[in-house]
Amino acid sequence: MSPDLSRRRLLAAAGAGAAAALTPAASATAVPATASRRRSAALVVHNARLLTGERHAPVHDAIAVGRDGRVLAVGPSAVVRRLAGRDTEVVDARRATVMSGIVDAHAHPLGAGARSLNPSLANESFTVEQLQEKLRGFLTESAGQEPDGWLVVEDWNPVGLPTGTETHHRILDALPTRRPIALLGSDAHNTWVNRRALDLAAITAATDDPAGGEIVHGADGSPSGLLKDTAQDLVTRLIPGPDEATLLDACAKALSRAAAMGITTFMDAAAGAGDLDTYAGLARTGRLLQRIVPALRLDAEHTKDPAAALTYVRGLRKQYGEVAGLHFGTVKVFLDGVIEHPAQTAALLTPYLDGHGRPTDNRGDLYVTAAEYGRLATALDRAGWQLHGHAIGDRAVRTALDGYEAARRANGRRGNRHTVAHLQLVHPDDFGRFARLGVVACMQLQWAMRDVWTMEALLPYIGEDRHRLLYPARSLRRHKAVLAGGSDWPVDPLSPWNQIRTAIDREGEVAEQGALHPEVEGLDRSTALRMHTAGSAYQLRMERHIGTLTPGKAADLVVLDRDVTRVPVKELSATGVRLTLVNGQPVHEAQSPAAENRSARPAALARVHGGRHDACGCTAGSGRGGV
Repeated sequence: MSPDLSRRRLLAAAGAGAAAALTPAASATAVPATASRRRSAALVVHNARLLTGERHAPVHDAIAVGRDGRVLAVGPSAVVRRLAGRDTEVVDARRATVMSGIVDAHAHPLGAGARSLNPSLANESFTVEQLQEKLRGFLTESAGQEPDGWLVVEDWNPVGLPTGTETHHRILDALPTRRPIALLGSDAHNTWVNRRALDLAAITAATDDPAGGEIVHGADGSPSGLLKDTAQDLVTRLIPGPDEATLLDACAKALSRAAAMGITTFMDAAAGAGDLDTYAGLARTGRLLQRIVPALRLDAEHTKDPAAALTYVRGLRKQYGEVAGLHFGTVKVFLDGVIEHPAQTAALLTPYLDGHGRPTDNRGDLYVTAAEYGRLATALDRAGWQLHGHAIGDRAVRTALDGYEAARRANGRRGNRHTVAHLQLVHPDDFGRFARLGVVACMQLQWAMRDVWTMEALLPYIGEDRHRLLYPARSLRRHKAVLAGGSDWPVDPLSPWNQIRTAIDREGEVAEQGALHPEVEGLDRSTALRMHTAGSAYQLRMERHIGTLTPGKAADLVVLDRDVTRVPVKELSATGVRLTLVNGQPVHEAQSPAAENRSARPAALARVHGGRHDACGCTAGSGRGGV
């Protein structure tokens, strides 16, 4: 901790008046009347509104951080201050709210860094003419890359063109360039390319769809230029990535931005060897600010061969297990795609509608069968690995639960806390299975609002009855499921406090059409806060170390500018973070140089709601090879 922290104004403007909504730890750890050098704290924060994060605990006044980076004590200021020695940093928080840092249980932080290196469409909606004009501007800005350099554009909105517009390479071919063009969907499940890119990838009318993907064809049978899910790889694997130094710099900036928003731990929800190389580089250069749990992504072949899958993940753990800051033990599998029109690759129990209320024969795509997932889950569970399954549709969710139940029957209770992520639709018959099977529900509730994604691109295709069940957080909680929170960043601009707010009011800061059934599925404030701290730590099997501020745990904490337990719910979105500590060390201080830019809330958040379901790793690491 820098020696002048107690004199800085970063704590002076912090809000006051915390209540016990977030917080079990009733009293301070017993401390001696005076502190010896060995026993004295490295840091004491007093005159605070300290939320330990445990249920039903009182709000405390002070916290002491030991020289090992762990919480030494919490309790009344007069008691905790006895741990201050001659060289202890003592900070008067001036009634600021202090709580656990955010534990983001599903994100792609390296993808955020990589995406920042390319121009972005910011997930906006365009007419064809407006889109072409925007792309002409990108071409002009990079004219030196003619005629063969790729134009890669991030955050294209797959539902952002006027209704009825065909996503066809002809629209991109009309641009004044010979360059290959790839528009990468903000949902990470769709990529739109021009004819030059199709030719370079040797994609023709005769090219077979890859497992887990689709090459969309036009009326004449030729490729239209739209590639879904793993079919994106046919093109994106040809796109050159940045050099190592450039990528590391971009990823370091992304992690710094996350620290400025109070995030102290990430689960990288689809990591491969390239991503682990990047994390190793960040650790080597002292720029890995957060604790990282990499969920090692399995491809379609691995899901069918549990022995090969185990060999693969064990090999990665052996190779990178000594990288400081990485914590292994989780494996990622995709069970389906996304639910919104036009993709409709999420696996449903009942078919999609045609937009006019009539059922179709399309139930979406299931990328792994129940039998395959059961065999995989049984093998990984027996070996102590946790499975993290991407499941959007109710059929995919049921398949994941069936697999975890098969593992339970074969292995008994192993406590690996297998997880289902996203959970856009869950059949009511499956609500109670989460608690019975010990399965964690990892949800991204910033999506639970009325906007183009949940209304125009979804409601006509699933009907009102299923629509009322979208993101069933309260129903799952009522059935005793453990809830964890994740951002899926960079699908959306990173804004964890708006994420917490939307979990409560189902409206959020940028809702376009109001709240999404808050009376049915909205959460109370305490639950929303806990799911993004203690709940996520529980998912990651790290609750003994992080997620609450109790003696012996890591001093991962944030100092906020308002009382998040009492301010109006709408004000949660704008919560500012004055200070972030990881293992007792500052990784963000609001008055430090460059902090202003780092902590600024994303401009895109005020303009447009982000994409959907970064199927989770499509942009991780190099930003290209995660699918």
